[in-house]
Amino acid sequence: MAHPLEFGLDTFGDITDRLDGSPVTHAQAIRNLVDQAVLADEVGLDFIGVGEHHRKDFAVSAPEVVLAAIAARTKTIRLGSAVTVLSSDDPVRVFQRFATVDAISNGRAEVILGRGSFTESFPLFGLDLQDYEVLFEEKIQLFAELLKEGPTTWSGTVRAGLDAQEVYPKTEGGSIRTWVGVGGSPQSVIRAAHYGFPLFLAIIGGQPAQFAPYADLYRRALGEFGHDSQPIAMHSPGFVAETDAEAKEALFPYQEEQTNQLGRERGWPPYSRAQYEASASSTGALYVGSPETVATKIAQNMRLLGATRFDMRYSMGRLPHELMMRSIELYGTKVVPLVREMLA
Repeated sequence: MAHPLEFGLDTFGDITDRLDGSPVTHAQAIRNLVDQAVLADEVGLDFIGVGEHHRKDFAVSAPEVVLAAIAARTKTIRLGSAVTVLSSDDPVRVFQRFATVDAISNGRAEVILGRGSFTESFPLFGLDLQDYEVLFEEKIQLFAELLKEGPTTWSGTVRAGLDAQEVYPKTEGGSIRTWVGVGGSPQSVIRAAHYGFPLFLAIIGGQPAQFAPYADLYRRALGEFGHDSQPIAMHSPGFVAETDAEAKEALFPYQEEQTNQLGRERGWPPYSRAQYEASASSTGALYVGSPETVATKIAQNMRLLGATRFDMRYSMGRLPHELMMRSIELYGTKVVPLVREMLA
């Protein structure tokens, strides 16, 4: 079964700088994000994803509230998480919140389930990181049952069980499109295939070619579990400007600052210009350049992985709102039409 080509954006709701270098407030970053999503809808993109974080450098801790605001101001773009950290949330509440977004948006809600790349939500919500694996495994099992939208019976160790429990609101379409986001774990790929969920590959470093075995594993596992073909999507950071040189020079200081900030937390060495150039090369995971350069790289890697959806993470640390808006405009009006043409 062929799956349609789709192109989206996602953001972690980074706290950005104004053009004069001063930082915006958390509130202004959220308002700017809504405007970015409205523009994405206007230029014809298929999806906008909003991340969930619980730390100072990101503004969004309640993605569904932001998505509801976006739903009220947009017409066709699909709306989802990027990702929902299911391990530290309650599956019933996640379902209810996204079913509500689905109602407001006339059926445009999606969920991307994942475990996230940060762990701040665990102590914040009173959870033990030692339970990391069992929390996700049991909660995704429950969420899969909830998506059937019938009486739900489930039991586990991480929350109270359910006995033929109805959960409301129901969706008009009968289900919410749900993906599993994977960062490079074969076990996570197999888990997605086990439940028959579409696979979202988060490729934020290294080379996209390294993820081809995961795509192959997923397709084989789907068949072994008796599921029909499902789409594979890929997510990577990117920035588009009129020329390669303009894009690279504009993005580098923000990419450098954000990577070094995370590096100080995680023990990475300082980020270098050579690393940046390697990541921005034709084989790297950073999609930065002119519309032609970015489109060529997207088409190349979608073919490589057999992916039918590409989402670009357009926010990059303190990169100003104005630069992101121009990048979104070029991505929607120039990059995506070129990729569709290349993959036709």
